[in-house]
Formats: sequence, structure tokens, C-alpha cells
Amino acid sequence: MTQPLSPSQSVGTAIGLTFGSVLLGGVVVSISITLLVILGFDVASSPSLRLLLSTVLLQGVTFGGLAIIYLKARGLGLDYAPFTVPTMRDIAAIAVGIVALLGLLFATSTIISLLGLKSAQNQIVTIGQQNPEAFLVLIPLSFLVVGPGEELLFRGLVQGTLRESLHPTRAIVLASVLFASIHLFSLSGEGKLVYIGIAFVLALVLGAAYEYTGNITVPAMIHGAYNAVQFTIAYLTATGGL
Repeated sequence: MTQPLSPSQSVGTAIGLTFGSVLLGGVVVSISITLLVILGFDVASSPSLRLLLSTVLLQGVTFGGLAIIYLKARGLGLDYAPFTVPTMRDIAAIAVGIVALLGLLFATSTIISLLGLKSAQNQIVTIGQQNPEAFLVLIPLSFLVVGPGEELLFRGLVQGTLRESLHPTRAIVLASVLFASIHLFSLSGEGKLVYIGIAFVLALVLGAAYEYTGNITVPAMIHGAYNAVQFTIAYLTATGGL
């Protein structure tokens, strides 16, 4: 295994991984969709298809590919950010994490409402409200692509890199700040800082779950379940089910 990075190298690498992945992902998505349009696929008229492609290409292809490149470039093995079958201890952590995230979401939403604040809206939700079937696409993708992809990047690589030279608590906090910050690119409307603040708090739970178990599968499942519940509620709301 290569020598651990210094604190300044760890922080710089973590920042580069965070924003570099978003920029690279944007390029991959744009090029791929452009090629499909050239080939005659009517991507523009199908928001659900476009959302499916964007999600798979960003969180799946780009984040996954970047992880492989990063690990190989540093001479690290796949055990640096391991995906393993959950043990009973991991399953318990997943259950606690899901309850914690949903509880925090309810608590923060209540506080925001009582204070008369507004939270910005993710562009994905905007697309889904206009095309509710998009939420149905996102529910399985939350478990298959979004959770695993984002957790591999932010907990496995970013938090793992920071963990090489920083105290675990500092690594979790800084990785959570970086995770929350990239959501700024997908927000619209007022209350962007409120949304970022909520994302930061929720990311702390994911970071703690990974630090506790050392298994990326745990935060990936927590993240996936949290998103899936939100998309299910959003679908029911948009279609009059709630």
C-alpha cells in the first residue's frame, strides 16, 4: 500500500475528487446524450429516460470509473473502500441509520416550517412533479446506482482519503461538507443554504455509519432507502395518492 497522504494532500485530494467528479460527470452525460440524439433517439421528449441516463452515467459510470482510476493510480486495492455482504452488526447499523435519517428529516422539516424558512428544491423533484413516472424510475435506482455510487465516492474515497491523516470525526465532518456542497449545482428556488444544511446533517449519519462498520454497503443501503422513501412519497403526492 502506498504511503498515507499528508493533511494538506488529503484535503486537496478530497476537494479534487468531489468537484472533479461532478465536472467529469457533466461532460460524460452531455456527450452521451448528444451521441444518442445524433443516432436518432428522442431523449429530449422523455424526461424519465433523460433522468435514467443522467443517473446511471453520473453516479454509476463516472463515480465508479473514477474510483477504479483513483485506486489504481495510488496503488490501492478494492479493500480500501470495501463493498461486502452485511453482517448482522451491519444490518443493525443499516436499520438504525435509516430510522435516524428519516427522523432527522422529519425534525429538520418541522423546525424549518416553524421558523418560516424555505428550502430549495432539487431539480430532480421538479422533473418528477411534472412527470411523476420519473419517481418510479428513481426508486430502484436509489438502491442500485445512487446509494452505491455516491457512497463509494464520498465515504469510500473522500472520507477514506481524509481519514488517512485526519481524526475520524474531522474526516466525517469535512466529507459531509463536501457532499452537501455539490448539491448546490442541482438546486433551484429560495432556501439553498437550508437545503445544504439538511444535506450536511444527513451526511454526518452516513459518515458515522461507514466509520462504525467499515463497509460501504451500509451507508449505501441507508442512502438508497432514504432516497427511495422520499421518491415514493413524492410520487404519491404528485399523483394524488397522499
